[in-house]
Amino acid sequence: MSTSSRKFEHVKLVASSKVESSESTLFEFVRLIHNPAPGLDLDDVDLSVSFCGGRRLRAPLMITGMTGGHPDVAWINESLAMVAEEFGIAMGVGSQRAALEDPSLSESYSIVRRVAPNAVLVANIGAPQLVRGYGVGEVLRAIEMIDADAVAVHLNPGQEAFQDEGEPSFRGVLERVVDIASRIDKPVIVKEVGTGLSREVVAELYNAGVKCFDVAGLGGTNWIKAEVLRSKARHGTPLKPAGGLDDYWGNPTAIAVVEARVVAPRAFIIGSGGVRNGLDVAKVIALGADIAGVALPALRALINGGYESLRKLVSSLIYQVKVAVFLTGGRSVRDLWKAPVAVHGRLREELELRGVNVSEYIREYRLKAILWRAGYEGGY
Repeated sequence: MSTSSRKFEHVKLVASSKVESSESTLFEFVRLIHNPAPGLDLDDVDLSVSFCGGRRLRAPLMITGMTGGHPDVAWINESLAMVAEEFGIAMGVGSQRAALEDPSLSESYSIVRRVAPNAVLVANIGAPQLVRGYGVGEVLRAIEMIDADAVAVHLNPGQEAFQDEGEPSFRGVLERVVDIASRIDKPVIVKEVGTGLSREVVAELYNAGVKCFDVAGLGGTNWIKAEVLRSKARHGTPLKPAGGLDDYWGNPTAIAVVEARVVAPRAFIIGSGGVRNGLDVAKVIALGADIAGVALPALRALINGGYESLRKLVSSLIYQVKVAVFLTGGRSVRDLWKAPVAVHGRLREELELRGVNVSEYIREYRLKAILWRAGYEGGY
């Protein structure tokens, strides 16, 4: 099957099937402490932040990469980009491999810059392709295709392992990512696709010079599950049964965010994976992310309810985040890093087992991040 046809199958599958993990993001073990006397007006709250140390967003939100590479999905990227332009948020496209293999498919990606001339846009390329021969030339072509402000390199070993046509080739992948990041003048965002980055990988990349990460943790769309469902639909039974890995394998989003911040204190961190409302956005930022990322809710709002439904979703998310900042007594998104927060139950236990002193983290690490940002938004 061609890459283009597979991309179209993915969109149809994700839009209509239960592709979310049974495992939790662990957001339910985070409580932001309510301030009944915030001491400011709601209109005083400023949600603007910089993106990977560069251009500013009007709100701390990104529609993370989902699709492209087939003529019938161009309208999806067009709509997502129009919303990003209107609300001043970031947007990523899906893997651009299809268009790099067949330039006639470039329109399904390049349309985003035409309709969103001022938005922060992120290109996307798969780590396995870097291992199997893609180099700086292909990465630059992906960036130029959408006039991107940054490029995401996605790590998806679970998806590749269970995809019928998968290419689980990851030998030497981190060295390839570091090499590419050192040779281009755009930020490189290393991201997962729903099973979460780990502190070990983030630490290795951060110490080698990579400064932007999207944790894409467990608890939201799970591409192991999506590929198993796709294989079952094609063959009657999946070629590679997952045996529970499709629901429970990975690093939950809340853990992935904290661990990334611990080992990459000055990094720009996108907290994605199971973010479903404005409270989730506020929680993921309070845990240490710079902004939050959403994907499935945006796609389903658009496909099931049309463009106005997508607009309503994004508008509601932004308003909910603004109110959450207000109700903690904050004036800016960064104030969530010093807002009182209770981390309890399983989340606290698992973080402690992984060597994170949760009380120290809440008391010190988030405040240090604010100091690193002081005077130079991005702190790189």
